[in-house]
Amino acid sequence: MPKNSGKQASPTPTPTPGIGLRERLDGHELDLSLSGISEPPVRELAALPKATILDLSCNCLITLPPEFCSLTHLIKLDLSKNQLQELPSDFGRLINLQHLDLYNNKLINLPVSFAQLKNLKWLDLKGNPLDSTLKKVAGDCLDEKQCRQSAANVLRYMKTIQSDQDREKQRRLQVEREMEKRREAELQAKEAREREQRKREKMEEKERRRREYDAQKLQRSSEAKEQSPDGVLEKPATAASPAKSQKTRSVCPVLLKVLFLLLLCLFTMVVMCRGTQLAHEQLCSTVNHLYEDALNALQGNKVLQHILRSLQFP
Repeated sequence: MPKNSGKQASPTPTPTPGIGLRERLDGHELDLSLSGISEPPVRELAALPKATILDLSCNCLITLPPEFCSLTHLIKLDLSKNQLQELPSDFGRLINLQHLDLYNNKLINLPVSFAQLKNLKWLDLKGNPLDSTLKKVAGDCLDEKQCRQSAANVLRYMKTIQSDQDREKQRRLQVEREMEKRREAELQAKEAREREQRKREKMEEKERRRREYDAQKLQRSSEAKEQSPDGVLEKPATAASPAKSQKTRSVCPVLLKVLFLLLLCLFTMVVMCRGTQLAHEQLCSTVNHLYEDALNALQGNKVLQHILRSLQFP
């Protein structure tokens, strides 16, 4: 459909006071043209899903907020004769859009997401300072056929750009993954080298301590040989030796005391049997007999004989 250029922007348009969006809704069409709008009322428009045809032509729009792309119920949108310099990057979310009028704005390029407007059947981009390639692809929109062809051509072109960008994105992702794998491999190799280095250092430290231990052991062995009279190592005392020696030392005095007591008793019996009236008793007779036998056996030892004879009484 050819562009109807009869709409003229008012210098200072003012909406009719007291009239809301619902009052302007006519069936499925909401006409907000010539309203001096610099920012579309997205929240109010979202509350009117019935308004599938929206006319925002001849306003003061410079850009559309990202929230505008949530109006997915729109089927026909007229943004002609504004000052739009670009469309939101998510403009392709308006997937139900079939008719789009962007006549006489300041657009140079379209967002890549434009390729997602798969239902778009009519497009007018005349009167925009388009990129030369995009302008050639879009062509004219002087009648219904040209506007439909423009929509098909632009969608095809934007899909090509999107495909190229997706491939480039995949290529960059692949490069990043390869770089990440390379960094991980380098990190793993570095960690392996560090582990090997630590292992080698531990082995070297262990070997050094072993050599020091062997040297100290050899030195102690040499010192022990030097201290031994014949150069023979003395058997080290066991842990039980001190206890045994202590026990032996504690038993010896007792045995000596018992032996001394026995000798004292024997000496007393000999004295009593030889120096008292008990000499004729049977016990003393046996003692005297043993005494004489001992005296005769020790005749060869003059010292002991002299000691024994000194025990005789007159």
